[in-house]
Amino acid sequence: MKSVVRPASVRRWRPVLTAVALCTTAAFAVAAQSDPLKRADHIHLPTLGDTARVDLSPVVERKLGEEIMRDIRRDRDYLDDEPISEYLNNFGNGLVAAAPGARGETNADFHFFAVRDAALNAFALPGGFIGAHSGLVIAAQTESELAGVVAHEIGHVTQRHIARMLGQQRQDILLPLASMILAALAAKAGSDAAMGVLMGGQGLVVQRQLNFSRDAEREADRVGFQIMEAGGYDTTGIVAFFRRLQNASKLYGELPTGLSNLSSHPLTQERISDMQARIREMPKKQRVDSLDFHLVRARIRVLQEPSEQGQRNTRSAFNTQLRETHRHQQAGAQYGLAYLALKQGNLADAQSWLDKSRETMKPREGVLSVASNVGDGATMYAGLAIEIKMAPGQPASVLAEAVKEAETMHARFPLSRSLAHQYADAMIATGKLDEATRFLRDQSQQYREEYKLQDLLAKAYAKQGKIALQHMALAESYVLAGATPAAMAQLELARKARDASFYDQAVIDARARELEAQQKKDKEEKDD
Repeated sequence: MKSVVRPASVRRWRPVLTAVALCTTAAFAVAAQSDPLKRADHIHLPTLGDTARVDLSPVVERKLGEEIMRDIRRDRDYLDDEPISEYLNNFGNGLVAAAPGARGETNADFHFFAVRDAALNAFALPGGFIGAHSGLVIAAQTESELAGVVAHEIGHVTQRHIARMLGQQRQDILLPLASMILAALAAKAGSDAAMGVLMGGQGLVVQRQLNFSRDAEREADRVGFQIMEAGGYDTTGIVAFFRRLQNASKLYGELPTGLSNLSSHPLTQERISDMQARIREMPKKQRVDSLDFHLVRARIRVLQEPSEQGQRNTRSAFNTQLRETHRHQQAGAQYGLAYLALKQGNLADAQSWLDKSRETMKPREGVLSVASNVGDGATMYAGLAIEIKMAPGQPASVLAEAVKEAETMHARFPLSRSLAHQYADAMIATGKLDEATRFLRDQSQQYREEYKLQDLLAKAYAKQGKIALQHMALAESYVLAGATPAAMAQLELARKARDASFYDQAVIDARARELEAQQKKDKEEKDD
């Protein structure tokens, strides 16, 4: 199945994503090797050789990933949606935490994100950045299916396949060079074999790279399967996902007999057989999906196709989903219709559908249910309710309710970054600027890598008329986004602001010197 929308940043980085980032489809989730699987609580990951360490150190690997991420974040198809990002990071890091050793020898910090793309795909970038296409999340019918794909990508990072691939490419570059020399000598001698010699050398390089890629996939399969099992997910669900891929996407065509070993990835049927053999050795597990999973899928479906026709298709999909008997499916469809109505500016319908979704998930008499604040949809329901109350056109009384609700929910879920940002935004919208700036300054000290806190701080300062502080906050936001020249420009504007105090000037000068030194250091590293 071809991708309907392809992010420009991904197009720009296509060579990197293909040759370095090990971009893999959802069908590569959890295939197995023939040797017995070790227990998930005793995962032993191999230590890589010196080649990987020399070619791409963990520090350089992380910086490369950050550089690619800066470009992706600027693309219009990067899904900069906080509830989605929060779910993916809680979900992904939960998998990492469940399996000892999953962070690998580099002790990688993982970050998970989504891009708007209908292809059933996920990919790992250098340094622990893992992206999921919107089409993949929508296609996954259970959280266990999604876990299989994400765990596979974690396996790529854990095993440092990018560093290992670069190490092999450095060796393989000698092969085409030798072929070119031989071809030149043959041509000088007037031989017709020159092109054959050259193509033969290139073919050997391609075959070696394919073999490495296939081995990397198998290794990621093994590690991913262990991570998935350690997280308590149902390993049988991924087989159904493979079947659906095989029938619906037609992503992998059948190759002639004897040519499967020339593919960089085994055939889908081969992987299904491998997984079925592996699963037979495992005890059966039943895992109930979190409500958050179904709500996030609905939210992503709305954001995937923003066009008018896309919205009509989305509404039709939700109406079909409403006929499902599973309460989580119904609640997800109702939440999706609420979010779709909000996007279309129909606030009454948005609130009505949100209320219906909450009602659907209320405990029913005579039905056993387990109360939990983990994955039960509480933060996502609260976030959408606040979004509706803060939508353009709402009266001041409703905005005041939004502030109270945001304050209550932030106190209940202090680790939710989405709710924290909403609380600050609500205070700014209702003119509680002093409270907002105090809250944001405190938050920015705790979460120093969140550029959105600096953006909100700049917004609050602008409403207060504090121009110097506004530009200083924007400068920090640009620094976190990797746009150092823009940050320097903001500091210059802050320096020229009429309200810049002597203390402000000193802070601006010191920060400018730091950024200049950092720019010089970055340039030297790139030159190296």
